[in-house]
Amino acid sequence: MHQILVLNSGSSSLKFQLFLMPDETVLCSGIIERIGLDDAKFICKTEESIIELVTPIANHKEALQLLANQLLNEKTGIIKSADDIEIVGHRVVHGGKYFNNYAEITNDVKEKIASLESLAPLHNPANLEGIIVAEAIFKNAKQVAVFDTAFHQTIPEHAYKYALPNAYSDEIRVYGFHGTSHKYVSEKAIDHLGKKDTKILTIHLGNGCSMSAIKNGKCIDHSMGFSPTNGLIMGTRSGDIDWSVIFYLAEKFDLNFKEVNNLLQKKSGMLGLTGLSDLRDIQEKAENGDEACQLALKMNAYRIKKYIGSYAAILNGLDAIVFTAGIGENSSLLRASICENLDFLGINLDVEKNNERLSSIRPINTEDSKVKILVIPTNEELEIAKQSFNLLKE
Repeated sequence: MHQILVLNSGSSSLKFQLFLMPDETVLCSGIIERIGLDDAKFICKTEESIIELVTPIANHKEALQLLANQLLNEKTGIIKSADDIEIVGHRVVHGGKYFNNYAEITNDVKEKIASLESLAPLHNPANLEGIIVAEAIFKNAKQVAVFDTAFHQTIPEHAYKYALPNAYSDEIRVYGFHGTSHKYVSEKAIDHLGKKDTKILTIHLGNGCSMSAIKNGKCIDHSMGFSPTNGLIMGTRSGDIDWSVIFYLAEKFDLNFKEVNNLLQKKSGMLGLTGLSDLRDIQEKAENGDEACQLALKMNAYRIKKYIGSYAAILNGLDAIVFTAGIGENSSLLRASICENLDFLGINLDVEKNNERLSSIRPINTEDSKVKILVIPTNEELEIAKQSFNLLKE
């Protein structure tokens, strides 16, 4: 058995899970939040205990050292030595055109991650910081980067290229995001279907939302593009918008581009439409007659249905659609709205199955539905552990 620590470094947070592979046992999991503040919060869960601590944590180095100290704690720890951990797997949001798979981290890999900072300014610097700190603490462990963009590197050129002058095409293109989640649930769906020749749509619905068209396990199109802002309507992001609106907002309302960017990324989407970003609150108000919330839900489902239609066309049919992530797994209302009136595609929802609350993979389609409708809980940390473990098998 091999111990693999998975780290997901955000700008002010650090999520972690320690796995025993290959049997996928979770030895501990948790999060460190509010890094950089005096009231940072550390939570670590094992089968035997839940440890919570509020303490000043200045930076990611201190956060990871706190995690290491807890893992090595004589009474409540999991490991006896830092050398017990063979691999540290890191989530890295942007791998650009450089990476179509996981990569053992070298100086060259770190330089490439750093060079992509302008494409993921909120994520790649924090991801790189987590790598550098982990190298110092777990000195004998292999460090592995798993990229959100890697799964989408199979998108063909005619789909990833924008109709811009060719001089710009080398950098400005569709990269795609949430790839670790889309890969994980699509493989689960393929196993469920029991065949390799498959046409699947994966629908990742959380605060960020995206869809992938997947043929025989390979992504051939994705709703997000150069950045994770376009495509579906999200919690605070607008999704697809006519690009001329950017210039109109700047000129008409005297906004600079930084202000427009902030408006489209942090003040739009469901928040802009309703004043709320949590779908549970929006659904509750919609059920109580709030017209703005009712319209926002209708718009949300409508946008997803448009993508279902277009992706069914490029796949030339569908075997399954998959709902995943926080909203996709839990909102029976949104799933029902999305699947309504799609019987021409062979998509027929079973209302009773849709309303069941189960944590495992489950079909929610009727028996006569030509297309399987699946709810599959995502597990990005496990996917990172699985890919990292592959390094030991090479």
